[in-house]
Amino acid sequence: MKKILHIISSPQGEASVSKKLGNAIIEKIQEKYPDSIVNERNLTNNLFPHLDQLQIGSWFTPAANRSTEQEKAVKISDEAIAEMQEADIYVIGAPFYNFAIPSTLKAYLDHIARPGITFRYNEEGKPEGFLKNKKAYIATSSSGVYSEGEFQSFDFVSPYLKFLLGFLGITDVTFIRAEGLRIAGIKETAFAKGVESIAID
Repeated sequence: MKKILHIISSPQGEASVSKKLGNAIIEKIQEKYPDSIVNERNLTNNLFPHLDQLQIGSWFTPAANRSTEQEKAVKISDEAIAEMQEADIYVIGAPFYNFAIPSTLKAYLDHIARPGITFRYNEEGKPEGFLKNKKAYIATSSSGVYSEGEFQSFDFVSPYLKFLLGFLGITDVTFIRAEGLRIAGIKETAFAKGVESIAID
């Protein structure tokens, strides 16, 4: 049995291509692991606050000394991290927004990256992530084609997510793409090709 965490960052609801692609990935996982449990975290329904003085201050204040506001602030992050720790597999919807991830996903990841909890710097000053032995599938959707060709250097989604997840200890990362969604001659089969490319380890 696998515990799957589906992270949705698109505000497009059921029309979201990255969400549909994420659902297709989950279906493939469940074919391989029929007893899998899926937990959904929709970042557009439950917005994570951008980091501010209150939020950051709550992380570095000992629990016994936190104010009521700080306790409430830190709880948001603690609950999100607990979900990540419990899951075996992540399916992360990451549509291209101006060549990068949506701000909803960035805010969420800012709450996950907590020193001393999801990562640390060891005695040699090198980072060590604590979210180990996990698998991540990234469902990306984009109007253009960025996996290859002249616009490949404009892709700031995959390098950022691969680096940050690796920083947190998640080194087994697979990208599934539905791309060219607004390019004639490509858009007609873009989603189907994305689904066809899904391979579950």
